[in-house]
Parts: sequence; C-alpha cells; structure tokens
Amino acid sequence: MAILLAFGLSFVSLLVLADEGGVLVSPAPVEAAFDAIRRGPDGKLVLAKTEEMGDVYARHPDFWFIARNDHGEIVQVGNIPAIYRGMSENLGKMTYSDIRDAGDPSPYLAVLRRRSNADGDFTVFGQGELMSQSALILQFSRFSLAPMLVLLALVTIAGVPWIVNRASRDISDLARETQEIDIDRRSYRLPETAIPNEVRPLVRGMNDALHRLDQAYGRHQRFILDAAHELRTPVAILQARLDSLGAGPDRDRLIADCERISALAEQLLDLQRLEADAKPFAAVDLVELCRDIAADLAPLAIDEGYEFSYEPAVQRSLVQADAPSLRRAVINLVQNAIEHAGNRGTIVVRVERQGVIEICDDGPGVPEAERERIFEPFYRLKPRDRGAGLGLNLVLQIARRHGAQMTVLSSPSGGACFRMAFGGEVAEAGLAIRRAAEVSGDKS
Repeated sequence: MAILLAFGLSFVSLLVLADEGGVLVSPAPVEAAFDAIRRGPDGKLVLAKTEEMGDVYARHPDFWFIARNDHGEIVQVGNIPAIYRGMSENLGKMTYSDIRDAGDPSPYLAVLRRRSNADGDFTVFGQGELMSQSALILQFSRFSLAPMLVLLALVTIAGVPWIVNRASRDISDLARETQEIDIDRRSYRLPETAIPNEVRPLVRGMNDALHRLDQAYGRHQRFILDAAHELRTPVAILQARLDSLGAGPDRDRLIADCERISALAEQLLDLQRLEADAKPFAAVDLVELCRDIAADLAPLAIDEGYEFSYEPAVQRSLVQADAPSLRRAVINLVQNAIEHAGNRGTIVVRVERQGVIEICDDGPGVPEAERERIFEPFYRLKPRDRGAGLGLNLVLQIARRHGAQMTVLSSPSGGACFRMAFGGEVAEAGLAIRRAAEVSGDKS
C-alpha cells in the first residue's frame, strides 16, 4: 500500500508539473448550471436559482452558460463571449472540449460536455474555472487512486489469507501427522515432499531426531532383553541352592524373594516378546480363547479360595488379533484378580457382544483415582511379596497393539472389573470373517 500510494502521488505531481503551471480547467460551474435546468410553467427550459448556482455567481458574477438538447431546445444565461458565439450556434456537432486562454485572469476559460437528464441529452457549454492543485489531487484520488487502494485493501483482506492458507496447508497436514507419532510408530518419518523449501530443513532435522530416538530405544530394549535373559540363569541356580537348604522361615523368605526376581525377569521378557515376536493378526474367537483360559486357571482360583465362573453372552465373537499375546493379556488379568481379590467371592470371566472381555471379582476394587495409574510399570496399590508390577502394563501394551480400550470399572459387589473392548474396525473385521465363514458353510 505504501508503494502504491507513493506511485499515485508521483503520478499526480508529474501531471501537475506538466500542465503549464499546475492547473487545469474545472467543469464545476457548468455542472452546477446543468443541474439547475428546470422546465418552467410555460413549458420552456429555464435555469433555476439553486444554492449551487448562488455559489457560482458569487465566484463568477459574469458567468455565462448555454445548453441545447437534441430536440433543439435551448437555455441560456449571461453573455457568451464573441469568440465563442460561433461554437454556441453549432453545439449539436460537438461533444467535449476544455479551453484555456493565455491571458490573466483567463476570461475565456470554457468547458463543453455532453450530459443527460429527464428532458433528454444536452450539449452544455459555459464558463469554466481554474482547478487548484489540491482539487486536482483530490479529483485524481477519487477517480483513480482511491479505487486502487480499495481494490488493494480487498486483496489484502481476502486474497493474502487465502494465499497464505494455501501455502501453509501442507504444513498443517504435516502437523497432524506429527500428532500420530507414538511409541508404536517409532519407525515413521515425516514426508519431506510437498512442503515449502523453508520448512524442509526443519522436517529433515525432526526425522533425524526421530531416527536417533528410535535407535536409542532399540538399544535400550535390547539391553533389557539381554539383562532379563542373563538374569534367568543365576536366578535358576539360586533357586536350586535354596531348595537344598533345610526347611525354615529364612529359607521360605529367600525362596519368595527369588520367585519375585524370576517373575520380574519373565515379565520383562514378555514385554520384549510382544514386539520381537509380534505375529500378523488373524481371526481369533474370543469365546473359545477365554473358555480355554478359564479351564486352565479355574483350578488355581479355586485353590486360592474363590468361586470361578465363565459367562459368555454370545456363542462366537471373532476379532482380528495376535492370539498368543492376547492370551497372555487375559491370563494376566485373571491372575491379577486371583492375587488381589482377597481370596473370597467369585471371579467371573465374560465375553460380551461387540468384542468385549470382562474379568470381574468381589474384592476391594480399585479406587477411581488410581484406575489409570495401576497400568504404569512397577506401580502397585499395596506392596506385596509376589509380582513386580508389570503384569497390567503388559496388558495395556497388548490392548493398544490391538486397538482395544482398557478400562477399570466397579463390579456389582464393589470389586474390580477390568474391561477390554476392541475397536469398531477390529470387531467389524471379525464380523465380516464370521459372515464369510457362514456363507461358505463353515459353522465351526
């Protein structure tokens, strides 16, 4: 806008300086006279005494003016200079003229224009006046500079945001992609194409940082896996030596500590196997999976003082899953109920519609404020001699890998109820497999 304004002022200055002293002829008196034309009571054209005409006569007491329409009607005031009388008699043959003489105070300034009103088209000819530089600039601004500034303002308000949004659309898409990067998509890299060149170094730097983090995470995971493997051998030797000791409370405590270390090593290995031994998803029947787990763990629950119940709400519930890891998750949930439900009441395993598994007990339950924290690694509501606090974290990792949602609710008796609900896409895929099997006649 500043450049355009400077250009406009320069253009006006050049126009003024090139016009022999910086003045032009103004048609304002003639325009005011034309606007004052009226038809009198006798039907003839007359020049009315308007306020504008009063101003004209105040500036030019000898003002003269003549107007002729295409019907030959004429209205005239003042004395037309002798040098213009020939022109006034031939107004029908002229359309435009600005006349300025060389004298001072320029008594022969004249303007000729074509104008129209309700009485027809007129050729008007009359006395003009000098236009000052300020009036010239104002006139130019009104007809040229002002419209350009308005147009530029509209472009600035509407066009520039559209251009910027169009240019930054790819950056917005890139920002959305960064929000999808998490621990399960460590190998993903941001695309370096279809983005502005100014942003490409930043994207490249972010990809390099993600690569370094991925490598560091891999080294960390391999260290944990190697440490867990190495830990199994000395723990096994320690267990063998403890078994050879004589019976007593010290021996029992040492054996319990050794079993805890062994459980920690196994759970660490389970976490690593979840990624290292990940298998492609296939159709898994939750009803059959939970029935087999219930059959295996029911004796253990009964030995610990519980009643055990398996309650499928459907005959078949297919989902796309990794069967071994999903089996580990459900076993961990049942074992968690056996360990924390207080050795009383009933442990119930349910398979609901839409791919939902529930493991409920009649124990003390989980306080609402702790229902998210219990899935954190090594977090325990109460210190215990057994376990390492990794079982529920493993369950959460398996659920996330399957796109399932883990929630902790309260059972009707006030105990804990762990709910694993598979996402709509996973359940729909399993339903589609089931329907295809039924169409093909496979009822197994």
